[in-house]
Amino acid sequence: MDKFMKRAVELSAENVREGGQPFGAVLVKDNEIIAEGVNEVHIKYDVSGHAELVAIRIAQEKLQTNDLSGAIMYASGEPCPMCLTAMFYVGIEKGYYCASIEDTADVGLGASVTLYEDFQKPREERTVQMYSMPLEEGQEDPMKLWKEQN
Repeated sequence: MDKFMKRAVELSAENVREGGQPFGAVLVKDNEIIAEGVNEVHIKYDVSGHAELVAIRIAQEKLQTNDLSGAIMYASGEPCPMCLTAMFYVGIEKGYYCASIEDTADVGLGASVTLYEDFQKPREERTVQMYSMPLEEGQEDPMKLWKEQN
């Protein structure tokens, strides 16, 4: 196991000892750690406080960028759909993990398995029901405004 994954696992174990969940993440660019994170859901009562997202937020603020292309994510657990989506949006194209989503499900942390399955269903069959609502007549269209300004 390389030093970056070892660090992610160490962070994960420390977080468990401090009352958190077993997730740690290390974000690396040019063979240097640019940010680390642990699952902070229990501390901040923020469902998005996953280790990978914490590391991404720290890196973005530190580097003042929304583009983390070339960075590599090392995560103690396989990223959930939310974390994987964030990695996609900031340009992270490569990552490594230790525990799979099946491993995490085996210890009672199985939401990711359900989410991955849910996303494969047609919209109308998903657990969270979302409905399209068109703009009212005469209402400003933010998408058109964006297109005009960009």
